[in-house]
Amino acid sequence: MDAQNSKDADDLLQAGLAASQANDAERALELFAQASAASPASGIPHFLAGSEYAALGQYEKAEAALANAVLLAPAFDIARYQLGLLQFSSGRAAVALVTWQPLFALDDTQALGHFVRGFAALAQDGFAQAKVDFQAGLERNTGNPALSADIRKVMQGIDDALAKTAPEVPAPHEPAEADPSAAHVLLSNYGKFGGTLH
Repeated sequence: MDAQNSKDADDLLQAGLAASQANDAERALELFAQASAASPASGIPHFLAGSEYAALGQYEKAEAALANAVLLAPAFDIARYQLGLLQFSSGRAAVALVTWQPLFALDDTQALGHFVRGFAALAQDGFAQAKVDFQAGLERNTGNPALSADIRKVMQGIDDALAKTAPEVPAPHEPAEADPSAAHVLLSNYGKFGGTLH
């Protein structure tokens, strides 16, 4: 790609981001498509389009765009994370875990590695471990406050679901147990209760 195409793609991406911030999703998607045409080897326009589609609730289109971003840029960790999150949120935890496989290998300083381990624990009803992993990720995530806000919502959802399933006063002969299936409600509805895909 020559320097002019690169500049054109960057200008189109900036214009698309501005349109998105102005709540003009149609224009943003059009500009991201143009940026992709100007820079066909870049995963960034696909990632931004996927994020825009997800914000619109068009999850199939979002998943396709995010998958294209990951195919074009396998080391684009945030795109891989968002693709897996979309899959996890739609009840396909096994697919998400496969998508996230490279993120599990990230070193201890990387927040995304902790976040995906948290979701992996959540998929196995390991609520306490999930919270430990999510908290470790929050401590390391210094550059993406929106991502931290989403993880805090997941953690609050875990707490809320566990609180709803605990009996008010357990009988002396019956141990109090949380119903793990109730916590899965928050997972399947993650996007519905305010989760965003940043």
